[in-house]
Amino acid sequence: MPNRSLDCFIFDPTRSKLLDWTKRLEIVDGIARGLLYLHQDSTLRIIHRDLKTSNILLDIDMIPKISDFGLARSFMGDQAEAKTNRVMGTYGYMPPEYAVHGSFSIKSDVFSFGVVVLEIISGKKNSGFCDPRHGLNLLGHSWRLWIEERPEELIADILYDEAICSEIIRFMHVGLLCVQQQPEDRPN
Repeated sequence: MPNRSLDCFIFDPTRSKLLDWTKRLEIVDGIARGLLYLHQDSTLRIIHRDLKTSNILLDIDMIPKISDFGLARSFMGDQAEAKTNRVMGTYGYMPPEYAVHGSFSIKSDVFSFGVVVLEIISGKKNSGFCDPRHGLNLLGHSWRLWIEERPEELIADILYDEAICSEIIRFMHVGLLCVQQQPEDRPN
């Protein structure tokens, strides 16, 4: 892809300025549509199992494409989840039930999507972030800001107007819902 992967943009101080809020939110929407296709609209139900910013490629128009299906598993018929003895993927994007017990389902990809959303909004990498005051990773830090009613502190330093601020915060809430709920309560 001409623009390489999403992580090359959102974590690079210079390139990140090329993604305004409208484009970032379009990318989130595009990733969600891609997951919906894999989980619901494809002939086979496909669980990616390694959704992360480096596996989101950007075409010439910055439209996201989910890539690297090396760990993907397909489900047939009514099968909704599976278990493996060999956990593979990228820590920081794996839901706890997969990392600890090897259980995966559509909800595993939803968790990873939530992490990606928070990274896109904050411009910070989950695995490399540590809140200096509380020692929290990006997920814990985001949740703390949400509970303390200070979500705008997570938003990356990109110019925005008040109208788009509420939309960014709504996307943050979606990301938090994906990563914070118990597995049985996570949205599909």
